[in-house]
Amino acid sequence: MPEIKVLDSTLYHEDQGEGVPFVFLHGNPASSRIWRAVLPGVAAPGRRLLAPDLIGMGRSGRPDVPYRFDDHARYLDAWFDALGLDEVVLVGHDWGGALAFDWAARHPGRTRGVAFLETFVRPLDSAELGDGPRARAELIRSAEGETLVLDKNILLETAFTGGVLHPLSEEERRPYLEPYPTRESRRPLLQWARSQPIDGDPADVVERISAYGKWLATTDEVPKLLLTFDSSPTLLITEAMAAWCAGNIAGLQTEHCGPAGHHAPEDSPHAIATAIATWATRQGL
Repeated sequence: MPEIKVLDSTLYHEDQGEGVPFVFLHGNPASSRIWRAVLPGVAAPGRRLLAPDLIGMGRSGRPDVPYRFDDHARYLDAWFDALGLDEVVLVGHDWGGALAFDWAARHPGRTRGVAFLETFVRPLDSAELGDGPRARAELIRSAEGETLVLDKNILLETAFTGGVLHPLSEEERRPYLEPYPTRESRRPLLQWARSQPIDGDPADVVERISAYGKWLATTDEVPKLLLTFDSSPTLLITEAMAAWCAGNIAGLQTEHCGPAGHHAPEDSPHAIATAIATWATRQGL
């Protein structure tokens, strides 16, 4: 699959089909691999399906950058431009959803639609988090969090066992683990984990989310699809958050896809693919 030069590094991406570009953006600590069982169900004549590995993640390059939100956005911008992608349908999970919103808000004339799941639709207040998620966020931002993520590799060791309803086997998890054999290789994962927009911090991320929030609230002409799930304490989009989306995001359709954990493409890839494909066809995308 293609690996292309972007800025001072390279981005790897899956690429199949021809036509309207559907761009699938993954989150932390995943890679384009998380879409492997979703893509076949969205594939159709007239659609080009692309799924990049974010910079510093998966099979993409590892430049010497801090791996903050702005860094990921810059490299993604260069990737979109290098491929000449316009009239794009974006699909984002976790931080991939936030990056999709951010790109769409900054490139309104190039966005046809956005589908999203388990992502950040607005900044969070610690009071609305459960005790477990709040404690985990505080731990990750502490000095001990650096040891847990960089030395003990806790994010990758738990994401696909505890963040899903159906834990992946060691063999199934291996492709997710292999790109991060060293302490330094895991720094992008730590930075993402510390970037959750809670109580106004980190300020740069809250600013980006607030900016794309205005776009989400005012663009009736751009169809949007929220995929929701149930039965897991790890879900980011709860019933309350889904209700907030319904009242604050313009042009939104919500589709419930049944039981899944936060890393829902591993639990419910076929339901996700069917929902996206049906929505895209209905919207003429």
